[in-house]
Amino acid sequence: MEQLAAACEVSVDTVRYYQARGLLPPPEREGRVAWYREEHAERIREIRSLQRKGLTLAAIKRALDGELERTDLELAAAVAAARGETQPEQLLPLDAFSAAAGVPASLIQAVEREGIRLGVTVDGETRYSSADIRTVRGALRLLEFGLPLGDLLALAREANEAMVRLAEQAVELFDRYVREPIRDTAPTEEEAAAQLVEAFDALLPAVTDLVATHFRRVLLAAAEGRLS
Repeated sequence: MEQLAAACEVSVDTVRYYQARGLLPPPEREGRVAWYREEHAERIREIRSLQRKGLTLAAIKRALDGELERTDLELAAAVAAARGETQPEQLLPLDAFSAAAGVPASLIQAVEREGIRLGVTVDGETRYSSADIRTVRGALRLLEFGLPLGDLLALAREANEAMVRLAEQAVELFDRYVREPIRDTAPTEEEAAAQLVEAFDALLPAVTDLVATHFRRVLLAAAEGRLS
């Protein structure tokens, strides 16, 4: 295992983690010694390549098992790129994220225990992006103006639950009326993949702008009603 890890420029813990997730076939056993072949190294390099595109390990496993088509791989990569998580080396561990955001690590962990998800999982460990830093700093500004932390967390939980429901409905609409028709009618997988990515890139800003604009309008209307 040590030789395999060195050949692929990953840690032994990463190899173990891939094995635990079912991403690597078991090695050959000779007594207490485990032997790995070149196909294990090729599989790790493929995993790392797909990770650099931003695919989750769950998506990578489906791709390696033949359950995810090429069209969906390209779409998954586009989703990851939109989330800004295609370069894991630029993501921060908890301590560095805590320092950059100016918030104690214990408070970040307490927020996550409340069900408010921050960061992404990379090789079994949570990593944080610049978007997470902006989110936390924005929350700090609210606290500075006197909003109680407990009430703010309750509001965040309620907003998150509503957004999850809305997002699932939006994804279902995209799947039914965009993804499936493109996959059924495109002449080749390459063309289907390109059309899907183009549709996603066009629809994502349209949907997010729509939701943000509507929420701002509703928020201002509620504030005006309170002041009237």
